[in-house]
Amino acid sequence: MGKQETEMLKGVLEGIVLAILAGRAAYGYEITAWLREQGFSDIAEGTIYALLVRIEQRGLVDIEKVPSEKGPPRKVYSLNAQGHASLDEFWRTWSFLTERLQQLRNREGN
Repeated sequence: MGKQETEMLKGVLEGIVLAILAGRAAYGYEITAWLREQGFSDIAEGTIYALLVRIEQRGLVDIEKVPSEKGPPRKVYSLNAQGHASLDEFWRTWSFLTERLQQLRNREGN
């Protein structure tokens, strides 16, 4: 992943994680694994765990501790009402930005 792609991903990673959690509850490694399957191979687990701590502190997720076969219980995150509101805001912002960027791109060809 190039530097520009990495920087842009940092700006939208929270929204991506919120969107994943809107679909189903998951723990940190599951989220990281899914992102890697989707082509985000350079994302470190630590990045996702730090992001999960931030969204937990902001009250966007509910947490359930689930026993693990290997080691301590896992924290399973699910999006709560405040998280859904934050995700809705993310999608509104995303739509606004993509529309404006497409307008710029279309003007570029003229």
